[in-house]
Amino acid sequence: MDPQAIVETMMEKDYFSQWLGITVLSIKPGTCRLKLTVRKDMLNGFGIAHGGISYSLADSALAFASNSNGVQSLSVETSISHVESVKEGQEMFAEANCITENHKLGHYGVRVWTADREKPVALFKGMVYKTSREWSSPAR
Repeated sequence: MDPQAIVETMMEKDYFSQWLGITVLSIKPGTCRLKLTVRKDMLNGFGIAHGGISYSLADSALAFASNSNGVQSLSVETSISHVESVKEGQEMFAEANCITENHKLGHYGVRVWTADREKPVALFKGMVYKTSREWSSPAR
C-alpha cells in the first residue's frame, strides 16, 4: 500500500484523531505533516491548550509516519517538551520525521508549531517497534 492509503486505512478507525479534527497535510515514507485547530473543549483550566492536545497531535504524526513505510509499527516510548502555550482558535501543525531505523526499531522526531510562530511550541520524540506485519491492500 502507498503511504496515503495506509493513513486513510488507519484514520477510518482512529476515532480519537477524528475527534481532534486532524487533517493530513502530507504523507511520504518516513514523514508526515498534520494540522488541527484548537477548540474550546481542548483548553485546560488556564485557558490554554491542554498539553495532551499537542502530545496527541504529535503522537498521531508519529503513528502515521512510522507506518507509512508499509510495516505495521507501534510506539514503545515517547516524550514531549512543551515550550510555548497555544490558545483557542490557533492552528497547530506537527511534522514527524524518521531519524534512524533498523529492521525492528524506528526513532522519530516531531516538531509542533503554530501558524504565527516560527519556533516550536512542543518537541516530541518517539521510538516505534516495527512488527512483522505489512500493510496490505484491503480485499475487494
